[in-house]
Amino acid sequence: MSTATTSILRGGEFLLVASEPSGVFTPERLTDEHRMIGATVRDFVNGEVLPVLDRLEEKDWGLARELVRRGAELGLMGADVAEQYGGLGLDKVASVVISEQMSLSASFAATFGAHANLVVLPLSLFGTEDQKQRYLPRLLSGEMVGAYCLSEPGSGSDALGAKARATRQPDGSFLLNGEKMWITNGGFADLFVIFAKVDPSHVTGSGSEPAGFTAFIVERAFGGLTSGKEEHKMGLHGSSTTPIILQDVRVPAENLLGEVGKGHKIAFNVLNFARYKLGAMCGGGAQGAIGEAARYAATRRQFGAPIASFGAIRHKLGEMVAQAYATQSLIYRTAGLIDARIAATPHEATDQSVVLAAVEEYAIEASIAKVFGSEMMDFVLDENIQVHGGNGYVRDYPAERHYRDSRVNRIFEGTNEINRLLIPGMLARRAAKGGLGLIAAAKALQDELLGPPSLPDADDSPLAEERRTVANGKKASLLALGLAMQTYREALPEQQEVLIHVADMVMETYAADSALLRAGAAAGTAAADLHAAAARTFVNDAAVRIEASARQALATMVEGDTLRTMLAGLKRLFRQMPINTATLRRQLADAAVAQGAYPF
Repeated sequence: MSTATTSILRGGEFLLVASEPSGVFTPERLTDEHRMIGATVRDFVNGEVLPVLDRLEEKDWGLARELVRRGAELGLMGADVAEQYGGLGLDKVASVVISEQMSLSASFAATFGAHANLVVLPLSLFGTEDQKQRYLPRLLSGEMVGAYCLSEPGSGSDALGAKARATRQPDGSFLLNGEKMWITNGGFADLFVIFAKVDPSHVTGSGSEPAGFTAFIVERAFGGLTSGKEEHKMGLHGSSTTPIILQDVRVPAENLLGEVGKGHKIAFNVLNFARYKLGAMCGGGAQGAIGEAARYAATRRQFGAPIASFGAIRHKLGEMVAQAYATQSLIYRTAGLIDARIAATPHEATDQSVVLAAVEEYAIEASIAKVFGSEMMDFVLDENIQVHGGNGYVRDYPAERHYRDSRVNRIFEGTNEINRLLIPGMLARRAAKGGLGLIAAAKALQDELLGPPSLPDADDSPLAEERRTVANGKKASLLALGLAMQTYREALPEQQEVLIHVADMVMETYAADSALLRAGAAAGTAAADLHAAAARTFVNDAAVRIEASARQALATMVEGDTLRTMLAGLKRLFRQMPINTATLRRQLADAAVAQGAYPF
């Protein structure tokens, strides 16, 4: 599937290089095939999944298996898999479209995600030819359902601290023992990707890799693998979540996935894929909730008028739209960057190393998509309940289920706290290795801010003030990150409070930049004013949040005259006049109410 040309920045380079609207992928540039795929998923979820959601929530796993098979018939399980194994070989934008639409049913989206993203994908990326031939066709047809076993009772975020053990046998096979926790599809899956530690004496290499951390492909039919009781969860009642108990599970040597001691490469690379797709699922869920809120507000009357006519409700709806717009913009931009890098690298269709390298290049953006998407969705779903009032708190309306289902997204695929630490951490490591010119840029910025002030170039073009604001957000992010690297050096990973503030600045900047570029790309279209309203609203408020995070970060690192000097420089970056966002939010809210849906 071909997409329009996208200019190719390196991962994290958005902080250093300005992009042109024409060089960024946006949802408006989806092809007819992308749109057809989205319609297929939407029709499947609305027509076949949502009508039986009550049965799924009653733990009817036979029905869940049937829905996986039905989704497989539509090709949804193999979007990322080469055609020779029964997949569709689609681009990453298509996988974002699928994720966005699958979100309409959060429980089944979890079932789908565990199967397609966490089992099919690692097999496709890291499996041997024999493993692919044996398992991918059965997974893609829905004959087998997959589950991914990484977390344990004592190792959640610290995945490499796993206690599960794999003991090599004389015939080359392995015996697995241990327990895995919070396994989606655990109650009924047939095939498991399981991580365990092999005895270090069997690990070859320099010894610098995590000792023996290894991935295995395990069939339930091997014996010794049992599912614990279903967890009583806050949400996602229609998805299976159980412990997996391993008692002398004999795994043939040919079911080793990747290399002994290299399981972390599989785990972390798969998470990169899962993170931007989870961001897309959160974006799609938020868009659906905006439609629910808008339709409810149009029909619910108080004080003799629809509540959609009241300023407080219009403010909520407008802000929900603006935040969803920015999130959707950054997610499609990220997928477009990945696709552009893959397309620019000559390779065979079955060569997964190019895909792996491209996704790893944008690991920073993938973490941003996950954190920003999940937190935006929680905000939107909370406001959806508020718009519904008392009706939002009862099960007669879907608002309360959305709220419960959403909360785990901030824990899935690496907690948001872990991802916040990863974002500046990856930027710093790439800068230290010379892959990104952050250090030179940060030093030049400090010199600029300590020098005499200069007036910005005159520019009266549309969105010019917003472009200056975003450029200054990038500078503020560089200032804080550069100072952190200079102040703490090798001890930077230990300064988690500073890293979190920097991550918030970088995320807000990427979102604002992406929203602004999308609005720029929409110039001259019938919806140009609406795009501009969303981008201007988001950029205006993002600047306030970026400055607040910068002040916190700077005050943590320096004090006295140095702090006063830094704050004076920061003030020079954020001297833009606030705009009337009330009018802009009303415009966005009215569009959502008129359409009864997210208006983009």
